[in-house]
Amino acid sequence: MPKIKSHKGTQKRFGVSGSGKVIRVKAWRGHHLEIKSSRRTRRYAGKAALDPAHAEQVRRLLPYL
Repeated sequence: MPKIKSHKGTQKRFGVSGSGKVIRVKAWRGHHLEIKSSRRTRRYAGKAALDPAHAEQVRRLLPYL
């Protein structure tokens, strides 16, 4: 049986926490940060866990996650 290829775009965007949850980086933190309020940029900081329904899709794209 051949190995299954991982989806490279998904591989770059998602990871797994120690407890096994799928983790993503929050959006809107990329650029033009000077015009966004500090309250707004703090909200975009850090990482977030994926919804279980979407986590199932990610696990299908990343079989060795």
